Amino acid sequence: MKKESGNRFIFPALLILFLVTVYPVFYVFYLSFHRRLLIFDISKFVGLDNYLFLLRDDRFWNALKNTVYFTSVSVSLELAIGLSIAVLLNRSFRFRGVTRAVVLIPWAVPTVVSARMWEWIYNTDFGILNYTLGAKINWLGSPFWAIHAAILMDVWKTTPFVAILLIAGLQVIPKELYMAAKVDGAGNWAIFRRITLPLLKPIILVVLLFRTLDAFRVFDAVYVLTGGGPANTTETLSIYAYKVLFQTLQFGYGSTLSVVVFLCIGSISVFYIKLLSKGIK
Repeated sequence: MKKESGNRFIFPALLILFLVTVYPVFYVFYLSFHRRLLIFDISKFVGLDNYLFLLRDDRFWNALKNTVYFTSVSVSLELAIGLSIAVLLNRSFRFRGVTRAVVLIPWAVPTVVSARMWEWIYNTDFGILNYTLGAKINWLGSPFWAIHAAILMDVWKTTPFVAILLIAGLQVIPKELYMAAKVDGAGNWAIFRRITLPLLKPIILVVLLFRTLDAFRVFDAVYVLTGGGPANTTETLSIYAYKVLFQTLQFGYGSTLSVVVFLCIGSISVFYIKLLSKGIK
């Protein structure tokens, strides 16, 4: 009797979960096999035509290249810098708690606010970056500099998140291991390489999983900063899908792009979960 009563409480939650997650996902898959243009009242089943067109779409491959480059560079820098910060903040020193709180500020700032702030920092005529460098670089208008400007902003914002997770991992490592290693005459680098990194591996994989997924589907940070320009050099898959869906109203092809992003994220998740399960074993 109690079990049946409990099921009645669970059912509404499952229904809401289905309506807001499962149903939209399946509907996007359904739309990806159709040519749907609401502005012309066109809606017809086209099978795999959208996917075949995607393979010939140079703009898609450019967006994929930008996304992979943005993800690989930003996540690598965030891990390297975040690990360095975590090691420093894990030591005992005066005002350690305050320092940790200050480090978290960039991550706490809303993404849109961060993007607007960095837009002013990168301003060619009045930006503090050009003023400091004594140069006049068009950071957001140059195809070369724009993608790296977006990466720098992302590194600034999300490195604190990486650092805090790694600090949590460092605090779990038994202090006795470090004391024993020092007694045996091991140096700081040997201790870091032989003790810290191996024991921190599961946390590092979790960090990489979260950050790779977030970076691969990045939208708001880059869209507010550059809009995908100049000449689509900062256009990621999410931005391209958004433009196709909501600017040109091609719901069929836009859904196809969304499915591809979904499959890429799913593949990345499976890859990291397998690595994580091996690391735990």
